[in-house]
Amino acid sequence: MSSSSNSSTWDARYAGPIPHDNSYYAKGLLGGALACGITHAGMTPLDVAKCNMQVNPTKYPALWPTLRLLVREEGSAGILKGFGPTLVGYSLQGMFKLGLYEVFKDLYMNIAGEEISRTYKGGIWLAASASAEVFADVALCPFEMTKVKIQTSPTGTFPTSFGVALARMRELRAETRYPFGSLVPLWSRQIPYTMAKFYFFEKTVQLFYTHIFTEPKDSYSKQTQLAITFASGYIAGVVSAVVSHPADSLVSLQGRAENKGKSMGQIAGEVGIVRLMTKGLGTRIIMFGTLTGFQWWIYDSFKAATGMGTTGGK
Repeated sequence: MSSSSNSSTWDARYAGPIPHDNSYYAKGLLGGALACGITHAGMTPLDVAKCNMQVNPTKYPALWPTLRLLVREEGSAGILKGFGPTLVGYSLQGMFKLGLYEVFKDLYMNIAGEEISRTYKGGIWLAASASAEVFADVALCPFEMTKVKIQTSPTGTFPTSFGVALARMRELRAETRYPFGSLVPLWSRQIPYTMAKFYFFEKTVQLFYTHIFTEPKDSYSKQTQLAITFASGYIAGVVSAVVSHPADSLVSLQGRAENKGKSMGQIAGEVGIVRLMTKGLGTRIIMFGTLTGFQWWIYDSFKAATGMGTTGGK
């Protein structure tokens, strides 16, 4: 079935060269799990440094001094704290984030109809990515809370082994509000981040294929298509990091023992908006620019390998 000017018969699932059937969506779920799980787990040392810089900027003032200090105090394991919950949590998050994005994008396009979908394509991207992230964060939240607790607790005060740490979080649920105590701040961080990440990725890909690589997409090699994907993802990651950084700082600060029982507003007032917006931002930009570029590259590589095709183009 092809695209038609008659909105009553037009179906976004069949408007492109590849049908978006259940197999397509299932591949999207698997590709999303691989893309986000692998990349986030690989960035664990930077994540450990970023979280400690956010919660204790006096002791941990900058990226490389922080990494050196963590290694000196805790050995090489000190910069790998939280690897387990990161791998599991972000695999689940990526599965729903990227997989459900494909579902919601088609759903909202069909609700809007062909003409509105073309005119307000950016709005479809924003709505679909926000909707997918709502579900993705529910899956992520217990593991993110565990990860933050592992990474920001003083040495020897909290287990670093994945299974033991999960059990400890359950024991302390009255104190930690595990497993969904951080869901609202997580939404406040991740939904704007994901909306920016998907919108600017899709938009940058579109600009590349409209103004630079103007021939039909299939005329370019897969390597070229994936290079466009990576560059677009990197740009989207930098923008997303800036947008979501204040909320990310709040999530990290909530894990400190001295902030127990405090509201996000109270913590923000004590810390100050300037620190929330800037402390650890450089590390976050490096981390999430690279992370997002590789996430989209892995996801599009998986899509290309399984017959789904890369993002964008004619």
